[in-house]
Amino acid sequence: MSTSVSTPEDTRLIEEILARLTADLSMIMDRDMSVEGCSTERADSRPAGAGEIHISFRLKFDLGGTERFGYLLMPLPAAKTIAGYFMMIPDEQIEVLRQEGGLDAPTKDAILEIGNFMGSACDAVLASSFSSNVTVRAAGCQGVRADVRPAFPYEEGSELLVGRGQLRVHTFDPCGVILMIPPPDPGEG
Repeated sequence: MSTSVSTPEDTRLIEEILARLTADLSMIMDRDMSVEGCSTERADSRPAGAGEIHISFRLKFDLGGTERFGYLLMPLPAAKTIAGYFMMIPDEQIEVLRQEGGLDAPTKDAILEIGNFMGSACDAVLASSFSSNVTVRAAGCQGVRADVRPAFPYEEGSELLVGRGQLRVHTFDPCGVILMIPPPDPGEG
């Protein structure tokens, strides 16, 4: 993967998207949630989540008539935790949910709904940041094996804006998340 240094505007955009997302989900879950230690880069390939199964929350971008895709990638236990709080499962049962293998139907449905919140948060930030017609919608979720890149329509070698940070949900240990979006046109900001 070839990378290049991102701009301060790239970092601001990634931080704003992640802050909006965690604020929206924190309010619904009634639990603290944040992403800290953000770093950004421009890359020409899709990054993968390391070491464990991840959930890829796919995002569909309409950039003034041009369709592109991105995703937010998080470890499965973190996605299950957020889904559990979204379903109002008590704290003492969240750890059990995190350790269970697979996903039951209600947890899958909650994860899909979390994806909708992600699309809305990203859309709200981009709508307030750019003058052109930019919209973002959720485009489903995908379970992804460790060290495998998420699948979605992507032309290999196209430039991507990649943000990485440490997600903290309530009192659980932080975990790495990756937000990958098509880079905004420099003339749009």
